[in-house]
Amino acid sequence: MPFRRPVPDLQTLSAAAMSALLLTSAAKHFREPEFFHPVVPDFLCRDDSGGQPNGPLAVLSREEWVAVSGLLEATAAVGLLVPATRRAAAGCVTALFAAFLAGHVDALRKAYGPEGSPRRRRVHTLRLPLQAPLIAWAWTLTRRNRRP
Repeated sequence: MPFRRPVPDLQTLSAAAMSALLLTSAAKHFREPEFFHPVVPDFLCRDDSGGQPNGPLAVLSREEWVAVSGLLEATAAVGLLVPATRRAAAGCVTALFAAFLAGHVDALRKAYGPEGSPRRRRVHTLRLPLQAPLIAWAWTLTRRNRRP
């Protein structure tokens, strides 16, 4: 009798791929945090220079927001790999990607502003539309797995 390995279903493979993407991104948060600085909106960033506060949501510095989002991505990546937590983790990833939209819109607005550069315009023009398929992909993982 030949040994037959069970074939993972499509949702498991999709969750593993999303997990790999999130782990790669989380690692980049700590290796190159400055890459993520433009997508953290100013209204979320605490002003440590003694100037005017940026608002009631400005509780962390830009660097702290990047680190926290990296930790959230790493945690969600692990959650996607565990079948018992996959649906909840996928819902959290969907919300996380949706929340990131504000940062991407803000970064795009700044890229086309007076301080923007052609490179920043190109980067942020490409990054913003990528959020839609990521949100949709994460949302598909919130569905119950249907085996034939």
